[in-house]
Amino acid sequence: MKLLMKGNIALCEGAIAAGCKAYFGYPITPQNEVPAHMSKRMVELGRVFLQAESEVAAVNMVLGATATGTRAMTSSSSPGISLKQEGISYLVGCELPAVIVNVQRGGPGLGNIAGSQADYFQSTKGGGHGDYRMIVLAPSTVQEMYDFAFESFSLAEKYRNPVLILADGVVGQMMEPLTIGKKEEARAESEPQGNREWVLDGCKGRKPRFIRSLLMSDGDLEAHNWNLKKKYDAMAGSEVRCETAMLDDAEIILVAFGISARVARTVMRQARQNGMKVGLIRPITLRKFLVSEMNLGQMVEDVRLAVNGACPVEFYGRPGGGLVNEEEMTERIKNL
Repeated sequence: MKLLMKGNIALCEGAIAAGCKAYFGYPITPQNEVPAHMSKRMVELGRVFLQAESEVAAVNMVLGATATGTRAMTSSSSPGISLKQEGISYLVGCELPAVIVNVQRGGPGLGNIAGSQADYFQSTKGGGHGDYRMIVLAPSTVQEMYDFAFESFSLAEKYRNPVLILADGVVGQMMEPLTIGKKEEARAESEPQGNREWVLDGCKGRKPRFIRSLLMSDGDLEAHNWNLKKKYDAMAGSEVRCETAMLDDAEIILVAFGISARVARTVMRQARQNGMKVGLIRPITLRKFLVSEMNLGQMVEDVRLAVNGACPVEFYGRPGGGLVNEEEMTERIKNL
């Protein structure tokens, strides 16, 4: 089935198809279509929708719901995600599987409602307190908004860890064709993944279970963090995703995620037509890299670490409020 759909709506429908039973959110542009759509669809399906009194309340409602084994999601845009950081750290510390969505806007502060990619640091290096990591999925198409929302619940349950979908205002607001295949329809409301012995579902006939992140006994917290690290290592080893194009003979490699990757792909094709050997990595071959982001340089630091000095890594970007464009990126390639 093929539909014309806005990114934020596709995200909702992907979560619903995956069996999301509870959504807790709070309005903020440019993700407002998410709570608006969920307020209608979740009620139609007899599921839980609740507009919380704040972003802080919303993420803690997710914590309570997921502790009972319920598939739950919350979403917001950049300042709202900042308010959720303590709750996200608690979710990780309690090993609870939740789906969190950030449809990024420009900052810092209130910034404006234009799309941005300036929350990369916060998302990939932990935004709250403590040593923790999450799986972070960065969609660049409406199709991926649906697909990633659909897959995130199973990933979260597989590792008993929150999954973050890091979108941006451009992908969230744009409309394009979306295909929902028979595979997704058949897997709709799929059975929860992984061991369920941690779920708080009433202790009649069994010993009580505990979900907590406060570990006061000597050595308990360190042991817990070592166990969490084993999980993060497993995620890093099994769940890394990367799209590559035309790398075999590339002399310049563009590295970009989200909406910037779409611009970079067009630039790569145009450069190839003009005889320039340009490839693309959407988040690594060690040659020359041009990293493009809608921020002042965040992912470029990780690319430089990965390249480890083997070749130059250049940066082209524009901060919140501006959109990377083909002409400027092409000019940078020519200069390189």
